[in-house]
Amino acid sequence: MIRTFQLNRQTIQEVTKDSLPLSERLAKATWIDAHEPDDDERERLNAFLADELPATDDVEEIESSARYFVDADGIHVHSLFLSQSEGRHGNTTVAFILQPERLITFRDTEIADFRLLRLRARSGQVETDSAQSLMLTIFEQKVENLADTLEDIHRKLEDVSHLVLEEEDSDLEDAIDQLAKLEDSNGKIRLCLMDTQRSMSFLIRHLRGEPELQETAREVMRDVDTLMTHTTFLFDKINFLMDSTQGFINIQQNQIIKTFSIAAVVFLPPTMIASIYGMNFDIMPELSWPFGYPFALGLMAIAGISPYLYFKHKNWL
Repeated sequence: MIRTFQLNRQTIQEVTKDSLPLSERLAKATWIDAHEPDDDERERLNAFLADELPATDDVEEIESSARYFVDADGIHVHSLFLSQSEGRHGNTTVAFILQPERLITFRDTEIADFRLLRLRARSGQVETDSAQSLMLTIFEQKVENLADTLEDIHRKLEDVSHLVLEEEDSDLEDAIDQLAKLEDSNGKIRLCLMDTQRSMSFLIRHLRGEPELQETAREVMRDVDTLMTHTTFLFDKINFLMDSTQGFINIQQNQIIKTFSIAAVVFLPPTMIASIYGMNFDIMPELSWPFGYPFALGLMAIAGISPYLYFKHKNWL
C-alpha cells in the first residue's frame, strides 16, 4: 500500500486514493509512505523515482555504508523501529529517502509510530514546513514511543518485583518467563536507540544549512542519551530480579533435598535395627524372649525419634 501526504498550511494531510490517481498523488506528495507495496505499486514508484526501491535484504544490512549514504536520489537512512507481533517486541527497518521536496519511506511491517503519525495527521496535529522537518518529526515520534514503552516495562518490572520479593508461594517459574520477555524487549529498545543515535549523527552532518533542524536533531540525541541510561537501569533491575528468583528457586530445592536427607537419617537407625532382627541365625536370644517383639519396636521408635529431637534442638528443622 502506498499512502501519500501533502503539506497544507504547515500541517501534513493525507491524500486519499479516491481523490487523485496514484501518479498525480506521487507528483504532489510531500511524504510517500510505501508499506508492503505490491508489484504494480513498486513498479510505478520505481518509475516515479527513476530508480529501484531498496530490496528487503539491502534494507536489513547493518554496515554503516549500506544504511547511511547519499546518492542522486537523495539522503538515504535505514533506521530500526520497534514493532510488536503476538505480544512480543521486534525490530524492523524503515528505509528513508530524503529529497529536497519530499520524503519517501519504505517498510514491510506495520509500525505503531507510523500508525500514530497518520492518526495525528488526520487531526491536523503534525506541524511541519518541509520534508526534512517531517523526517525529524518521525524520529521524535519514535523516541517518544520508545520512552512510553520503557515506562511500561518499568511498571511490569515493579509487578514482577512484588511477585518475587514479597508474595509467598509465588510462581517463580512464571516470574522467570516474564523477566526473559522484558529483558528481550529492553534489548530491542536499546538497539533502536543506538540506531537512532547513528541516524541523527548522520543527519546533522548533512543538514548543515539548516541550523534549526540541526538543533532539533541534537535534542533528539539528548533524549536518546537519557533513555539509554534508563535501559541500563532496567537491565540492572532485570538481572537483580533474575538472580533473586533463581536464588529463591535454589532455596526451595535445597529445602526439599534437606527434607529428604533428614528423612533418610531419621529412618536409617530403625532400618538398621529391623535388618539385624531380620537375620536368619539359629541363635538369637530375643527370638525366644516373650517381650522381644515389643522391645524391637520400641528400640526402632527410639532410634528414629532421637535424631529428630537432636535436629530440632540444633534448629536444623
